[in-house]
Amino acid sequence: MSRLGDLLDRYRDRVVNSTTDLFAHAPYPLAKTLDYPGDPGLCGPESVTWPVIGDAAAFIGGIRALLIQAAHPEVVAGVSDHSRYREDPLGRLSRTSAYVTATSFGAMPEVEAAVAMVRHAHRPVRGESHRGRPYRAGAPPLAAWVHNALTDSFLQAFQFYGPRRLSTPEADRFVAEQTAIGALLGAGPMPATAESLADWLALHEDIEASPGLEAAVGFVRNPPLPWHVRIPYRLMFVAAAATVPPRLREVLGVRRIPGAITLGRLIIGALRWALGSSPSWHVSLVRVGAPVPEGLFRQALPTEGRIDENGSMRGTGA
Repeated sequence: MSRLGDLLDRYRDRVVNSTTDLFAHAPYPLAKTLDYPGDPGLCGPESVTWPVIGDAAAFIGGIRALLIQAAHPEVVAGVSDHSRYREDPLGRLSRTSAYVTATSFGAMPEVEAAVAMVRHAHRPVRGESHRGRPYRAGAPPLAAWVHNALTDSFLQAFQFYGPRRLSTPEADRFVAEQTAIGALLGAGPMPATAESLADWLALHEDIEASPGLEAAVGFVRNPPLPWHVRIPYRLMFVAAAATVPPRLREVLGVRRIPGAITLGRLIIGALRWALGSSPSWHVSLVRVGAPVPEGLFRQALPTEGRIDENGSMRGTGA
């Protein structure tokens, strides 16, 4: 191997380790997924969900979702009053990632376990917002805001920063697949098409500035991350904000910076080169016995020595 090739491989391994370690603060939800051979879960290998959630663009989708969720006063009040995200930011990030991974890629027992965990966590989250409205995390309208923001954000991130653009029927299929996940949490309403979903979020009558919004957006903009991932994270934040609809950007106090889309494509292209597609997508293809596309995955399977004694996945190169 040439010296340049060796340096590139070492750099790629560093990116894999640094990125994986961000999400290693909760048990990996698919650690035993090969115990359920043939189980496609809610989505399956022919779904649109697996390639969308499995692409590096999903990193931007997650940031965008957290931004949009903060625009709803009752949702952000619940987070502000009950969440420990300030004390344990990487733990919250890891738990959210684990939920998305399990519901998207997991066998049905793993999907059901993830949904049950979220329902249990939401049970005590209730109170009153600054505008005197009661909130309850499990209430269908609030669950819908959180769920729909996730669905639209993963979709829009893929449309802007993915390896290709989905057709309208494909985008609508993705929304329908995600609706099946939201139904398990009792979320509602859930628009049935990509266009109606985007409109529902952008034109929602309940969004407005609130006391918890500035702190939530500030935290998403500048979380306490390790120094070596702060610059790429900041670029992804700028890229995420650029895809938020104008009315929501105004409520959130974020702006679209010129060149942000180009920056986003560059940073996601670099991450796609280093990380490949999600190892959770890979192991799920193995679980159901589906063909594994050549060249799509760069990391070792999560079952190959990557689960530590706490059940968390650690990064190692392929």
